[in-house]
Amino acid sequence: MNELRQFSRFVSGSVRLVTRGNGAYWLWLFVLTVLILSGAEAFARQVRSGLVVTAMRDQVSWGFYIGNFTFLVGVAAAAVVLVIPAYVYNWKPIREIVIFGELLAVSAIVMCLLFVLVDIGRPDRFWHLLPIVGHMNFPQSILAWDVLVLNLYFIVNFIVVTHILYRAFHGKHYSKKVVVPLVLLSIPMAVGIHTVTAFLYNGLAARPYWNSSILAPQFLASAFCSGPAILLAVVQLLRRFTKFEIQDEAIWKVAEMMAYATFINLFLHGAEAFKEYYSNTEHALYTRYWFQGIGEHRTLVPYAWTAVVLNVAAFILFITPKARKNVVLLNVGCLATYAGCYIDKGMGLIIPGLTPDALGEIYEYYPSIAELRVAAGVFALGFLVFTLMLKVAVPILLGEFHGTKPATTS
Repeated sequence: MNELRQFSRFVSGSVRLVTRGNGAYWLWLFVLTVLILSGAEAFARQVRSGLVVTAMRDQVSWGFYIGNFTFLVGVAAAAVVLVIPAYVYNWKPIREIVIFGELLAVSAIVMCLLFVLVDIGRPDRFWHLLPIVGHMNFPQSILAWDVLVLNLYFIVNFIVVTHILYRAFHGKHYSKKVVVPLVLLSIPMAVGIHTVTAFLYNGLAARPYWNSSILAPQFLASAFCSGPAILLAVVQLLRRFTKFEIQDEAIWKVAEMMAYATFINLFLHGAEAFKEYYSNTEHALYTRYWFQGIGEHRTLVPYAWTAVVLNVAAFILFITPKARKNVVLLNVGCLATYAGCYIDKGMGLIIPGLTPDALGEIYEYYPSIAELRVAAGVFALGFLVFTLMLKVAVPILLGEFHGTKPATTS
């Protein structure tokens, strides 16, 4: 009975926390709500009319939705960048912020699954992708493997953060018997979710741009850049607007790890570009379309070189100790990393892989307004989930919200 009373206090206190806040908090929630409603209306129209409201066609059957899905799988996997130094090497400055990485992973997977949902022509059949209840064609289907590992990774991270926060709510330390095995399990699972996602692409032998054995490590390297870039922005905001104390050493160490990941990412991209250009086979056509264009079709060329410049600039900033310890340059590097990786794993991954098509036709794909609205709605929903989880997690970690004290907000 006492445990039930404590749980009831936890739930009611959490509700009070998320329904109280200053003007900036409510403005943020209002913006997210507007975007979610706009996306929902666009998605409803897409369901009524079909995928014809998008710019996807037979030539380019994957587009903006799947590009965002691939990018966000990497964001979710990036939690392992904090898990390893926090739990394997027991480094205290990182351990203080690792829970935020796990919260980010949870919200990123929610967005991943939503992008799969909106990309399906018959969303009422989405349940077929769910383990146990659906008909997943497991283990033959790589997509079934991808959905399975994403769901498992989501469950592991959700259990870990829920256990840590609920124990902290009761003023107790988390149980190592529960948390340590799960976080250690999350390390190979984080690698697995992005590896299996890469297998969805490089298993397609008829798509030479994707049919590369280094695609999986390339995905992982870019993931370990983009995910921490978001997290560094979040922890700086927390340090600025809450009483949460985050050591500079933790931020600098994450930036240093991003420098190494960015170098590996650039190296793998360079190795692949060298192979295509030096061998100069007919398969190089897709890489040339990305970096040079084909004839008058040069829509993607500015995106390609913008991504290269941004990633190189981020690497220079992060590998230089004085630069990554400068707040302004650190944030410039985070923004450059995020934008560069987003372009690479969005337009730079999907469109060149499908262009030209199997018959040599070049269809220049641009996301339609409907796609942009739906995607904005999905991102807004993910940010809303992340915001509400932070709204509860931060007071618990600060000791402002616990089992013997009512929830308060600033």
